[in-house]
Amino acid sequence: MNRTDSREIAADLAADTALLEIAEVLGLSALLDRDAPFALHEAAAAADVPESGAAAFLDALVHAGLVERGGDPHTFVPGSDLADRRYAAGYLSWALDANRPYIDRAASFLRDPAAAGARWQREGRRVAVSSRWIGSYGFYPGVVSEVTSRKPRRIVDLGAGAGGLLIHLLTALPDSTGLALDLSPAACEEAGRAARRAGVGDRLQVVNRSIESLVEDHSPVHGADVVHAGFVLHDVVGRPDVLDGVLRTCRASLADGGCLVVTDAVPYVGDPRERRFSTLFTYLHASSMDVRLPPEEEWRAAFHRAGFSDVATTPLRMPGSRMFVAAG
Repeated sequence: MNRTDSREIAADLAADTALLEIAEVLGLSALLDRDAPFALHEAAAAADVPESGAAAFLDALVHAGLVERGGDPHTFVPGSDLADRRYAAGYLSWALDANRPYIDRAASFLRDPAAAGARWQREGRRVAVSSRWIGSYGFYPGVVSEVTSRKPRRIVDLGAGAGGLLIHLLTALPDSTGLALDLSPAACEEAGRAARRAGVGDRLQVVNRSIESLVEDHSPVHGADVVHAGFVLHDVVGRPDVLDGVLRTCRASLADGGCLVVTDAVPYVGDPRERRFSTLFTYLHASSMDVRLPPEEEWRAAFHRAGFSDVATTPLRMPGSRMFVAAG
């Protein structure tokens, strides 16, 4: 069979996505993430299921090539291409799973977007999982490279979620401290737990607040060498006074030589590589989330209004995504 045939590639992608989502629900992702063997009893304990059940699921992962058997029948090793396959699965998971309410209720959102939005929301966990899978290659590497190259003493992540990116940065930068700001109490609690597990809990402060609150209270970003905002500023684009206020706060609060790194999306990119996913991302945000993604020139204009004199733009691997680095 020719595995370059798009019909067979689609079948493989669907299978990978379903199996990896089951693994996520079972709590096995931490075992699959580590570059080391793990035992059957560890998988059973993580999933809180009998070893017979864990063995049956792991056997399926072996047959799918997502994991391999280790030195004995009860030891397993993540597959060498698992990360690549999970990155690809992230797009399907985000499109069809994370956004399921918008698909199932498409007519309702077209008739009365405000009423539909108030009644049906996405499940935060599904959004976070699929975004993490896409981000692994889609936008995190570009941000990590940019931030680590600057060797910042203090990093602030706005809309940090469970703190994965910031924890990774603090692990790579042992002399740095960080602050994770997020509106979700559950995400903040998980960020604290994850930081302690990673051994950086003493260098990470977690703040449960909205990014809008920075307009009145600058303290979370004060003195930061790098402020990062990943796919969060587009939520306030519809309120230009809030967007401008947040950007001005960041500009005024940065340490000398500091910068603001914004990862976000631009609408309806025509490039063949980006066209299809960018279309879905743009449409769902506009029709179901009441979010109008600004084109690149509008992003740049907003940074300049806030007082940044130097704005660089880099396309990232996720179709439609851009990294803006604002300084000066």
